[in-house]
Amino acid sequence: MRLKTKHSEIIFGDACADTLNSWVNTHHYSNVFVLTDTNTQTHCLPRFKSHVDFEFTMLQMPAGEEHKHIRTCVSLWESLSDLGADRKSLLINLGGGVVTDLGGFVACTFKRGIDFINIPTSLLAMVDASVGGKTGIDLGALKNQVGVIEEPKMVLVETDYLETLPEHEYRSGYAEMLKHGLIHEPEYFDTLSSFLSRQEILPHIYHSVRVKAEVVNEDPYEHGLRKILNFGHTLGHAIESHFLVTPGKTRLLHGEAIAIGMVLEAFLSAELTGLPIDDAKRIKTVFGDIYPNVAFDATTISEVIGLLTHDKKNENGNVLFVLLKTIGKPIWNQSVPDELIQKSFDFYAEADS
Repeated sequence: MRLKTKHSEIIFGDACADTLNSWVNTHHYSNVFVLTDTNTQTHCLPRFKSHVDFEFTMLQMPAGEEHKHIRTCVSLWESLSDLGADRKSLLINLGGGVVTDLGGFVACTFKRGIDFINIPTSLLAMVDASVGGKTGIDLGALKNQVGVIEEPKMVLVETDYLETLPEHEYRSGYAEMLKHGLIHEPEYFDTLSSFLSRQEILPHIYHSVRVKAEVVNEDPYEHGLRKILNFGHTLGHAIESHFLVTPGKTRLLHGEAIAIGMVLEAFLSAELTGLPIDDAKRIKTVFGDIYPNVAFDATTISEVIGLLTHDKKNENGNVLFVLLKTIGKPIWNQSVPDELIQKSFDFYAEADS
């Protein structure tokens, strides 16, 4: 199976290896580099090696969101330079969302741009991070503040890599799939509401990628429609950033933070854009059944709200949200009063009635 965006192609399943080998061997790259992190080098690189018929040079970065910063980029740029990379080189990013985000940014900026290919190995990267051309790094605690939008030459989705994925990482990616239902198809949200196993999820990965690809095709640079993909991310990114850099806090994975963000923003939707409150409560129940509850004290909430001022979707000093009119009908560029954000945390914390 294949999907096309304006500047890239997404290939699924058994065709991936042959497609990659053919691409590399017909484009006559001067050098081929493969970027992994310390986890994917151990768990995914052996499978990759067994499927390719070309020579390549390894690059490695430390695993984890805390390493998605400019210092890692500098190290990789220096490695590429020392290893003789030129503008006819290719970088293959083999890993999860951190690897594809940062690796894509490294490729787009080295010698003003070299070709890159994404091979996502996590569910999050398969259905979201590797598709659509958003590359970038964090600026301190602030998510994805520096980057460019440039699509890879191709994305190769091989679901066998999911066998290497820890359970909490699988759940993290699952949140983005639930988001696709909330912003696009109520029936899809219904299907995913009963948490599906790795075997059960396989046919739905293609569906989620198709949803994102269709949105990206219509609005590649996020001037309008593509903003709907940020549902749950305004508060979710602020929560993720806070837990990443605050001493004594247990780090939340991206999907875990975005799941909380979607519950909070469902409440805001009920208050501001007409989402029935019963639907907001249902969304809360679905996420509550899949993800652990996180406690927020007054100080944490205040600090999370403070981080919203740095959200990259803001315009003219206004914090802008994607909210829901109904499940499947999002609306973007919505301003929200701080007092309602406070109330959304109360909604998240209160027991279901």
